[in-house]
Amino acid sequence: MAVLPFRLLTAATTGLSFSTSVCLSRRHRVTGGGRFVLSSLSCRAASAAGGPITVTGDPPTFVSAPGRRIVAVGDLHGDINQTRAALVMAGVLCPESDGHVWTGGQTVLVQVGDILDRGEDEIAILSLLSSLNMQAKSQGGAVFQVNGNHETMNVEGDFRYVDPGSFDECIRFLEYLEEFDGNWDEAFVNWVNVSQRSKEEYRASTNGDWLPLNFVKKQKGFAARASLFKQGGPLACELARHPVVLNVNDWIFCHGGLLPHHVQYGIERINTEVSNWMQGLSEDTDDPDLPFIATRGYDSVVWTRLYSQDSVERTQRSWNLCSVIAEQTLKSVGAKGMVVGHTPQTRGVNCKCDGKVWCVDVGMSYGVLNSRPEVLEIVNDRPRVLKEQRDSYDEMEVLDYL
Repeated sequence: MAVLPFRLLTAATTGLSFSTSVCLSRRHRVTGGGRFVLSSLSCRAASAAGGPITVTGDPPTFVSAPGRRIVAVGDLHGDINQTRAALVMAGVLCPESDGHVWTGGQTVLVQVGDILDRGEDEIAILSLLSSLNMQAKSQGGAVFQVNGNHETMNVEGDFRYVDPGSFDECIRFLEYLEEFDGNWDEAFVNWVNVSQRSKEEYRASTNGDWLPLNFVKKQKGFAARASLFKQGGPLACELARHPVVLNVNDWIFCHGGLLPHHVQYGIERINTEVSNWMQGLSEDTDDPDLPFIATRGYDSVVWTRLYSQDSVERTQRSWNLCSVIAEQTLKSVGAKGMVVGHTPQTRGVNCKCDGKVWCVDVGMSYGVLNSRPEVLEIVNDRPRVLKEQRDSYDEMEVLDYL
């Protein structure tokens, strides 16, 4: 797991802080709520934006990012090319195909889950976001990820939606990891820089064909993926560093949606329980509330489609009810709005529930709709949609809803 440069603050050091490198490894927990601010270099870079970014919780649950531009990106599903296109559009990634350089300055980027499945470059995307996060912090920005249902499914061992190429990537990544003598941090962050070349070399080899009767290769790929994503496995622990529900500047980011009974159960409690479960730290795994309320069931945080379902599938009464529920939920946590993914929006990023909920999954992956990337930008609590230019336009189309 990547080492994150934070300055740890405790009640005893209010007003005084010391620099340290905190590695949020799979066995490392922070007591007392885990409140962090970015390193001193980041703080200097952030001064113009109104102060340093403060992160509370482990995994992160509450983020205070004064004066920051926030960009939300929807489901990526293993498509590295569309991921790059979306990040370039958001202004946070260098447009050079081989230049994985953060260009967002003090921007806060939030990806709302479902990086896994349906595409063949999942680990490369995880690696890219981790690398960008490290770069962003040096400039006063940050990158956050929220786990979706496909992340929890893979930790459960449900590989039904895995692209054959992703099994290959798991094999290749494990072989690459051996070259670093177990140095996970370096291998993981650097993978995005070598994954494409590794893929080309692998496909050119005698092992590169994924034939229906190649049972040996299938077994090897399945075993490689299981070892990485099983509870306590290295990629499961990497996912465990990320929350299920994230509050940034009083905007809620989650994959499916936050409902009143989730708030009553406790957002930090949900994040902690899912993280512990992914790390294999939970002793009572038979308890349905661990982590049932977040990861299983039609009304769980990562599965609910209450807010994101297409309007043609709803009655007006149903939409009115959704709006009331969204308003109650946001009011209970003191939030201004909610941003969700999970359900592909055929008409692009849009707002529902009387403007309370923004749906940012546009199905951009080639494994879903292969649609044009779109991202949501929030500046001074004003959301707007950034879209790729269309054939009839000469410039990027920007729709300002509020």
